[in-house]
Amino acid sequence: MPVCFENPLRADALSFVAEALSLRRRAAIPTSAFLGAYHVATSYLGVPRAAAKAILAELLETKSPALYEDIPVSLALEALDYAALYGVESWDGYLVALALKLGAAIVYSLDKELSKVQVVEVVSPFPEEKVRAYHEYLRGVLSGRRPRRAQRSE
Repeated sequence: MPVCFENPLRADALSFVAEALSLRRRAAIPTSAFLGAYHVATSYLGVPRAAAKAILAELLETKSPALYEDIPVSLALEALDYAALYGVESWDGYLVALALKLGAAIVYSLDKELSKVQVVEVVSPFPEEKVRAYHEYLRGVLSGRRPRRAQRSE
């Protein structure tokens, strides 16, 4: 499993993604999430573009049935409905609309704001103390207090 950068959630995140892609954990991963991951990694975390592309492409190339491949107009419209109704980001509205379309009762997310949506249960896939450490790590990276170290390991 490729690794992008050292951080407090790395081992848990790799385990979660591996379980989802291998279908040991029932989860749908929107392929558009990889575009968002590329943006965050390269724009905010200082991961070199080529490294981010290689890592994310490797995950997408698994062609796992857990990867959900498109956003139809009807789903985008539903996403906007949920975003407006619950006062969440459009991306979160999309996750809710997708979960309901797929008959899923749970959305895995670190975003506590999403929990105000009452039609699905929001569950963090990681222990709370590691999420806090991860958020502190990111604050440090974004404020320039921590080095941005990109690495690739298998």
